[in-house]
Amino acid sequence: MDLYEEATFLYHYYERNTGPLINLSELDIDDAEKILKKLQKENNTFAAKRPENYLIIRRELEQKIRELFIKKGGEPKKGFPHYFILGECAWVKEWFQNGMEVKIPIKSFNSKSISFTYGDSIPAMRFQDGKPYRGQVYTLEEISKIIKLYGFPQEWNKDGKYGPERYIEVQVWDDEPLNLCK
Repeated sequence: MDLYEEATFLYHYYERNTGPLINLSELDIDDAEKILKKLQKENNTFAAKRPENYLIIRRELEQKIRELFIKKGGEPKKGFPHYFILGECAWVKEWFQNGMEVKIPIKSFNSKSISFTYGDSIPAMRFQDGKPYRGQVYTLEEISKIIKLYGFPQEWNKDGKYGPERYIEVQVWDDEPLNLCK
């Protein structure tokens, strides 16, 4: 499976009032905490239900994912990624009060600037149930092989009934292909 050849798209879902590609990890920890607390207080979205230590866990995992990606030949241009989903997952819009999406062809990205986890990175990197794709970071070539083996989680596990993997997360480590979205 060649994801470049199959006209595959990356999707970024976001709250209309906030705008796309707002990244808590790029903010000072105190500012990020204030924003997260405001989300938790003001609305009942998915983001509002994150645990108290969410930002600490997220930043630690982002560093680990970045290091693993570099070991595999990745060339991240950023310290923290933007998050996308490989393939459409329209139900993710329901996680927001007024969900929107950005859709970008995967061909727009240099393969050395995007990494993948089979599932959302937090459970993919932390959940231990013996599945071979847990704790793994994949390159474009590697995720193509994983998809051949297991398929797209958003197709076989949309509701999360079969585990925490509900989509393939893409970590985008370069702002340049995203500049038109901002």
